[in-house]
Amino acid sequence: MVDSISQFLASGSKLTDAIELFGTDIEFANLSVTTILITLLTAAVCGAVIYLVYRFFNRSVIYNENFNILVILTTVVTSFIIMTISSNVVLSLGMVGALSIVRFRAAVKDPLDIGFLFWGIAAGITAGAQLYWVALLGTAIIAVLYILITIFRKEKKSYLLIVRYDAASEMNVNGVLGAVKYRLKNKTQTGDHVELTIEVKIKKNDTAYLSRFNAIEGVESVTLLEYSGEYMN
Repeated sequence: MVDSISQFLASGSKLTDAIELFGTDIEFANLSVTTILITLLTAAVCGAVIYLVYRFFNRSVIYNENFNILVILTTVVTSFIIMTISSNVVLSLGMVGALSIVRFRAAVKDPLDIGFLFWGIAAGITAGAQLYWVALLGTAIIAVLYILITIFRKEKKSYLLIVRYDAASEMNVNGVLGAVKYRLKNKTQTGDHVELTIEVKIKKNDTAYLSRFNAIEGVESVTLLEYSGEYMN
């Protein structure tokens, strides 16, 4: 096998000639059906744990079920890709060449989603390498760590407050805002109508102060939206 590889490198042949050159030298790892099933089952268990953590403990504004299912599939698919690569040199070279042309152009809105995706890939790699306890233990530790961070995170959350009012009520609206720590995001004025968008940080379900805006004459509407962006220190 070593002589064939040396001959291939010295000849300057293309990757497509590799299979013909190596020919009978191709040897597959001794992967039994039991090993394959255990590997895929381990990857599926890890993917299921990641799915549950994302489903019940992720605090994103919008829960994406399709992305969560993708994480499970990514974990399992990665595991048998690693099994295939580790079983044969030629196939590993061919797979690297095939995967190099893949491009993903979908924008990831939440940075935490990238973390969950890499978590699934890492679990799939370790399971595919038959490091079952590493995959299971690593997944468990990361899950516990993420859950603890989520539980002990500050109770206050960021929201977008949108207030629509008449320009004549500007002073009264500013008076109510003076009692709240906020960051101005946008202000639009069309004639006598003003739309103010600010970022506020309040405790969960603590929306009693919104009635103070409604009590102001000239305020047309008050809308509060959960916001996942960064908040000021």
